[in-house]
Amino acid sequence: MELISTGISLKNFMAEINLSNKTKKATKGKKLSTRIDLTPMVDLAFLLITFFIFTTSLSEAKAMKLVLPSNGTGSLVPANRTLNLILVNNNTIKWYEGDNTADMHETDYSAKGLRAVIQRKKLMVRNSFGDSAETVVLIKPTKDASYGNIVDALDEMEINKISTYVLMEAKDEELLKVLK
Repeated sequence: MELISTGISLKNFMAEINLSNKTKKATKGKKLSTRIDLTPMVDLAFLLITFFIFTTSLSEAKAMKLVLPSNGTGSLVPANRTLNLILVNNNTIKWYEGDNTADMHETDYSAKGLRAVIQRKKLMVRNSFGDSAETVVLIKPTKDASYGNIVDALDEMEINKISTYVLMEAKDEELLKVLK
C-alpha cells in the first residue's frame, strides 16, 4: 500500500483499486477506477484444460470379430454336426439339427432357451466325434428378425465358444415350415 497526498492507492498482484480523489470539488458520487488482472486465472484455466485433455481417454470401438470365409467353395460338413437356427420375429428361434426340417423346434434367446440348445448339441458332437469344437451352427435370420436378434445369436456363439458358425439366408423350404 502506498499513501498519496490526494488519496489512497491499493496495489495488489492481481487487482488494483484506485481510491484517489482527483478533484476537490464536491461531486455527486465518487468515480472509482477498478482494474482486475485476469492473467493468472487464464493461466489456471489453460492448465486445467490441458490436464483434462491429457488424462482422458477416448472411447475405443467395441466390435465383435467376425471371420468371413474366402471366395472359394465351402466345405461340406456332416449333418449330425450341424445345428440350424432360424431367427424369426417376436424374439423366437426355430431350430433343427442336421438336415431334418421336419423335426423343427422353437425356443427363445434366454439361457434356458438358445444357450441350452447349443450346449446340448455341443455335448452330442463331443460324444459322437470326441471334440465339441467340431460343432457347426448355421444362423439364418428371416426378414422379420431384428438386428438385436442377430447380435444376441452371435453373442451366444461367443459365450458357448462355437468356433465355426455361418450367417446365411434361410432356404425356401425352411421359410415355408417357419410360416406355418
